[in-house]
Amino acid sequence: MLDTNNSILVIIDIQEKLVKAASNGEKTIINTSKISQAAQILSIPVIITEQYPKGLGATVESITGSDAFIMEKSSFSAFKEPEFEQKINSLNRKQVILCGIEAHICVLQTAIDLYKNGYEVYVLKDCVSSRSEEEQNSGLELLKQYGIKVITVEIALFQWLKSSKHPQFKDIQKLII
Repeated sequence: MLDTNNSILVIIDIQEKLVKAASNGEKTIINTSKISQAAQILSIPVIITEQYPKGLGATVESITGSDAFIMEKSSFSAFKEPEFEQKINSLNRKQVILCGIEAHICVLQTAIDLYKNGYEVYVLKDCVSSRSEEEQNSGLELLKQYGIKVITVEIALFQWLKSSKHPQFKDIQKLII
């Protein structure tokens, strides 16, 4: 079960030009915005990566939270970037919830590297996209074969809350209604 005190949200490359090329970019933005807002409400650290922002643009504005740590990367796996590895290790949390573009490249490679380095990895299948649905589905299937958990935004939100008596329940509920 996800735990707010042990979770980190990592948003991979949801950038202007990548979203336009993605098969379901708008859905990815909408759902990632929900999980990003929930992370802020629940005080869950957020790391955002950007692959070559000069050419691919910045992260879509509705996703970036005020407390998010944003970093540029050139490796497909964010974990291969020393800045990312240092940041994620410094947070002392073991559950990483991933979303982003492209599911079969950067999300896949980051998830595998995190898993191999002892993290419990969850990929939000309603917050990922690729240029084609076939590639996206192949990436999600491969993640499962590696032992990575593939879940949805609502599963994550309600596991974080645990109960309707959670102090932020109503704030989170507003995100999904």
